[in-house]
Amino acid sequence: MMRARRPIAFSSRRGQAVIEFLLSILMVLLLVFMMFEAALMVYTYNVLGDAAKEGVRYAIVHGCDVATPSGTCGAGGGGDPGGANVQSVVTQYAAYSFHDISGMTVSVTYPDGAANAADRVRVTVSYPYRPLINFGWPAIEVNAVAEGRIVY
Repeated sequence: MMRARRPIAFSSRRGQAVIEFLLSILMVLLLVFMMFEAALMVYTYNVLGDAAKEGVRYAIVHGCDVATPSGTCGAGGGGDPGGANVQSVVTQYAAYSFHDISGMTVSVTYPDGAANAADRVRVTVSYPYRPLINFGWPAIEVNAVAEGRIVY
């Protein structure tokens, strides 16, 4: 006696688990990568802030009464009116963090006019942050500002 064969039933859910796993893992990887990118941006901001603070520290210690002043020294002139000494300190400090400092801009200003005692100094650092994977988006400008009073 012959048995009747049942027809083979094909399920439309055969690869559903594999596709759900792939979509889920892609979303998790995207989330992890975005968190890593955000951490790198915060690290960059911290490095720029610390570099600006280091520049202010250098400027407040090197006022007009030292051999290598950091700014314009009152009516007599002299000193370092462009703040090149402070800029070099900031770039050297930022270079220790393995950032590409070629695009970094450092601005040193003296809101009170000179580098005399009790005058203020402001250091502004700008850096064009580029993500690890660039989708053609423009660089994000990260800015850090530090200000202090010259005491010597």
